[in-house]
Amino acid sequence: MLIVMQQGATDEQVQAVMDRMIDMGFNVHRSTGVVHTLLGGVGGKEEFDLEIFRVMEGVKEAHRIISPYKLASRHFRPGGTVVKVGNVEIGGAALVTIAGPARVESAGQIALCAQLASAAGAQILRGDATRPEGLRQLRDAADRYGLAIVSEAGELSEVDAVSGIADMLAVSPRNMQHGALLRAVGTQRKPVLLKRGIAATVEEWLLAAEQILSAGNYNVVLCESGIRTFETYTRYTMDLSAIPVVKKLSHLPIIADPCHATGRRDKVAPMARAAIAAGADGLLLEVHPDPDRAESDGAQSLSPAQFDELMRDARRIGEVMSRR
Repeated sequence: MLIVMQQGATDEQVQAVMDRMIDMGFNVHRSTGVVHTLLGGVGGKEEFDLEIFRVMEGVKEAHRIISPYKLASRHFRPGGTVVKVGNVEIGGAALVTIAGPARVESAGQIALCAQLASAAGAQILRGDATRPEGLRQLRDAADRYGLAIVSEAGELSEVDAVSGIADMLAVSPRNMQHGALLRAVGTQRKPVLLKRGIAATVEEWLLAAEQILSAGNYNVVLCESGIRTFETYTRYTMDLSAIPVVKKLSHLPIIADPCHATGRRDKVAPMARAAIAAGADGLLLEVHPDPDRAESDGAQSLSPAQFDELMRDARRIGEVMSRR
């Protein structure tokens, strides 16, 4: 259920509606927009009379949301959500690029990656760390070049450690339906990058996001990273159609990961350009100073020269799409 309060509704009127929703068994999530306050009700009775709420003081509209994902639905925030990662906004007017290696290999390697990312115009540094010192090296390198960082929390035991250092936590495709992990990152106040599972439908993906939002964390960014099909030439098939579909169904921002999707660095740039044209809010790219000798995912990692060229292309396409 979604309740839209009138412009200028008092705190007492809002609280009265929330209390009535709670009385009916709903978990209430409040979203305060520029003009209206929205109250999303999750759970509760299957059958109830919307007129109860429509006649309450301060209520403008009351709607029954049929989709299984209530908080991730576009109805909950019709104007869309902008997620702030450090000082970077994802989902706003600007295209955002997250770049870096698949894995933090050494302090020198991640420092060079941060330099490359910053020089080309990326705003966020990526890198997964297998050791605690790797996270600190990632943080130090990003701070040196004024970048935010995102790193994966692959296990429940890693959530607090990654959240304590990173600006954003990533959930991998294999963990998209790991309910306990989704709830754990949902209790954090750091933004979450939720990658699509390789066999997940868009609805299943949004239901996974719903678990994070239901736990109290509304700062979720979706990432299209390829789905399994019958095609074998690339690792997965990058579902570009999911980008406009998600834009219609959900208020959450969406970025694209052509590196993981294709598994081939020679296919990354075309798919990245296409993702921007399809309306993606940004790109997640793997970049390595020497990809042929990378410890992880070298075949899908861009070289510095390839990365620079792609970033120039992205800016030009972004201008056509009215994105900075």
